[in-house]
Amino acid sequence: MPVTRRDFIQSAAALIAASACSPRESSSQLPTDVNEAMLTVKPSSPTQKPTMGLQPLGLSSGSRDGFIYIPPTYTESKPSPLLVMLHGAGQSAKEFTRGSLPEIFDKDRIVVLIPDSRMPTWDMIYTGDYGPDVRFLDKALALAFSRCRIDQEKIALGGFSDGATYALSLGITNANFFSTVLAFSPGFVKPAVKTGKPRIFIGHGTQDEILPIDMTSREIVAALKEKNYPVKFEEFDGNHTMTRDEVTHAIDFFLQR
Repeated sequence: MPVTRRDFIQSAAALIAASACSPRESSSQLPTDVNEAMLTVKPSSPTQKPTMGLQPLGLSSGSRDGFIYIPPTYTESKPSPLLVMLHGAGQSAKEFTRGSLPEIFDKDRIVVLIPDSRMPTWDMIYTGDYGPDVRFLDKALALAFSRCRIDQEKIALGGFSDGATYALSLGITNANFFSTVLAFSPGFVKPAVKTGKPRIFIGHGTQDEILPIDMTSREIVAALKEKNYPVKFEEFDGNHTMTRDEVTHAIDFFLQR
């Protein structure tokens, strides 16, 4: 895992600096690296008939692509929540397809988008800069909008480990798009700019030896709360993992139950 104590300290400083930015700055006024972190996709009405169940995105000819899950309970007559889930370092979107998606998402008609990172982990973490993964996510989101009617007030960005770090960072950067961020065992947070304050759920195991909670989530939560971000933080007795209970709690938080 390419995360060190120094990484976190530098990223905490970046968060403080980002919090001072005006949420109304236009993209033309922002530095190039910030533009690279901004999503350009716009919610739209579906133009295709959706195929229910788990399907490949079909956006990449290589091995790094991803999936979209459209629950059988989906209906165009009522907008569905959309959840984007990001995998950890060295993993792929397949990690989120091994469980029981129907049991978690069908009841609430949640459409789930599960992209692969372009590199072994997400661009900002791997190279220090945003870019390829943001552009791919733009395409994946456009695909989801073309197939499903999405509730624009209920779009969440979530992830595990490096995916949680990226979800926090990209979610705060694009808070004008994501209403909620769900972070499971994040390492640090490094937004490119502040566009608002999404609701944030963070879950982390107290026995985590890969990203120890004292050096990561507890520090992150303290920094976010100091800047008045709406944060719900749950610690559980476990290691570097996502538990079924934490996922359920996060979904309840996302749907504001």
